[in-house]
Amino acid sequence: MRSLLSGYYGKGNGGDEALLATLLQMLPSHVTPVVLSGNPEETRDRYNVEAHDRMAIVPVLQALRSCDALIWGGGSLIQDVTSTISPFYYGGLMGLAQKMGLKTIAWAQGIGPLVRPQTRWMARQNFAGCTKVSVRDRASAALLSDWQIPHILAPDPVWALASKPLPELENLPTPRVAVTLRQHPQLTPTRLTNLTRALVDFQKATQAFILLLPFQKSEDLGIAQAIQPHLADVSQILCLEDPQILKGVFRGVEMAIGMRLHSLIMAAAEGCCCFALSYDPKVNRLMEDLTIPGWDLATLPDDPHFISQTWLEHYTNSQRISPEKIQFLIDGALTHRDLLHQVFT
Repeated sequence: MRSLLSGYYGKGNGGDEALLATLLQMLPSHVTPVVLSGNPEETRDRYNVEAHDRMAIVPVLQALRSCDALIWGGGSLIQDVTSTISPFYYGGLMGLAQKMGLKTIAWAQGIGPLVRPQTRWMARQNFAGCTKVSVRDRASAALLSDWQIPHILAPDPVWALASKPLPELENLPTPRVAVTLRQHPQLTPTRLTNLTRALVDFQKATQAFILLLPFQKSEDLGIAQAIQPHLADVSQILCLEDPQILKGVFRGVEMAIGMRLHSLIMAAAEGCCCFALSYDPKVNRLMEDLTIPGWDLATLPDDPHFISQTWLEHYTNSQRISPEKIQFLIDGALTHRDLLHQVFT
């Protein structure tokens, strides 16, 4: 069997690449993946899969005709807050696949926010037509329940992504703290300045080595480069393309301060304590589910000293997620794998 995988792949986003890597890890061995990607050559080389340009109409249609199934491959694909085009792209592809008679799977979805009536209506039609649906959070499950659409709720599949160590990490000083920030309207210049000052104070108090981890170069690298000169000789920017290695970095980290959802999931899965800076409801949902401390960026304290002291207290006194809880979440995430095996038996 051949299955077309559709997601925000090949765009340099570590979280979405981690979802793709996990999906490929979970697909039954007799299913041949065909990936729609923003960078098909890179995707082909990294994962050894057939890949096509996600925006090239003729190759996409040819790929659809050659496949037996379409999988929406995880994450917040169906939302209309950061992009009005995105839900129509994914929704149109799903609707076309359903009309062509393909098996269709909405896999590990985080649905919404959906603020426009037309995208909400289209999303409901798409999900109702799917062969199987799995979601990664309670809010998405509640929405599908309201729509009376059968679904499975399980932790984000990246909990179960096999990680790989980064050998170079052994040469960097310990203890280590990882920081993952991204461009966002709520991360104003004033807030970034306050976070940078807080990070400098926090580093002096802990003597930790700061790892600045851009999860998406186009969004994150500029911020890391703005912070790094203030932490000369006690920090390093790590740009890692392999999502398994990106996850593995957190094995050697004491604490993670993160905006990005999958930076927090990866860190928690590797036994690292976490502090969240939320810019999106999906991050708040994770904070609630795991009782991760943090702030919404919109209400970030104005005092850098207060920020650094809060981090220091968390660094000193925080309880990590227990190994038993981590294993429970990993086992739960494997439910997304079981769903794939059910569809493709």
